[in-house]
Amino acid sequence: MSDLQPLGAFRPAGASTEAPRLGVLCGEAVLDLAAAPALRGVLPDAVLAAPVLNPLLALGPSAWSALREAVARALAEGGGAVEPALLPRAGIEPVLPFEVADYVDFFASRVHAETCGRILRPDGDGLTPNWDWMPVGYHGRAGTVVVSGTPVRRPCGQVPGPDGTPRLGPSAALDYEAELGLVVGTPSAPGEPVPVDRAHEHLFGLVVLNDWSARDIQAWESAPLGPHLGKSFATSISPWVVPFAALKDARAPAPAPQRGPLPHLREDGPGALDVDVVTTLNGQQIARARAAELSWTPAQLVAHLTSNGASLRSGDLLGTGTISGAAPEARGCLLERTWAGRDPLTLLDGSVRTWLQDGDEVVISACAAAGEDLGEVRGRVLPA
Repeated sequence: MSDLQPLGAFRPAGASTEAPRLGVLCGEAVLDLAAAPALRGVLPDAVLAAPVLNPLLALGPSAWSALREAVARALAEGGGAVEPALLPRAGIEPVLPFEVADYVDFFASRVHAETCGRILRPDGDGLTPNWDWMPVGYHGRAGTVVVSGTPVRRPCGQVPGPDGTPRLGPSAALDYEAELGLVVGTPSAPGEPVPVDRAHEHLFGLVVLNDWSARDIQAWESAPLGPHLGKSFATSISPWVVPFAALKDARAPAPAPQRGPLPHLREDGPGALDVDVVTTLNGQQIARARAAELSWTPAQLVAHLTSNGASLRSGDLLGTGTISGAAPEARGCLLERTWAGRDPLTLLDGSVRTWLQDGDEVVISACAAAGEDLGEVRGRVLPA
């Protein structure tokens, strides 16, 4: 992964009281940015020694490029330029790489949107009328974004009982959603929309994301406003942020729209990410889908989010929404895979799942078209 230069924050393993440090993942080693002699003076010391990536994110593309070039030179030179700062990956513990400013989760997959529509509205249209014209999304909770490996406790919430009266209790329909997360670097000014052709000036990198979902709580609360407690209990992300600058060859054309979009959301060129996303449940692969099949691209998500004048902040996290394909083995959540429990999934050990059970471990990984490993996000379900 050294060519990708994923960035993150870490502590020495077992040193929970130590302040995090910033590093670049280099295969089975991590380069401590503040301790590398070759990096002194490339960026302000306070940026390299920060406990989170946010100060670096705010500096913008020229600073990101300068750091990438300096790291590449130092790794190529080797020796005293980097050796004092190279730590074995096995000896460090990744932590949340950036302070999440805001979290917005989109609904960018047409297949996912149509499938969910058929499940939830069997007598209506699969898509709502607005879907072809704008990237539908909801505003999530930044404070419950957690780093990969953090256990996720089964949430409690309101669900209707047999007589329609709600009760408070543990979710019986806990689900995952396999997504990618876009990390915003450069902020934008309030009241000034970001044009679609300049959106990538604001996007720093990519993480793998699991948008945990309590479907029974979500269904009850989503009439009429949409997801709230059914989503806000946890969102997990991979610990290393892959810079978009390393993904120039991992681009593909997005599917041609059936209608729309409006001019301010039209994008020229291959704006989709040619990335495969794989989900395993308790070690068994249960889904594989292509992010290139998402109908809305990263640039369009940014342009839509800011089209009303809302500003971007360094550390904003934008989820793509569930990445799904038409085949059953490409469906990116159990809601789709089991058709909301109608068609249970039988695992190789003979156990059956309609929804996640306590003790289940979900791992979502991503790789680029050329085979580069883009990381993984894992989480195990704890009882309520």
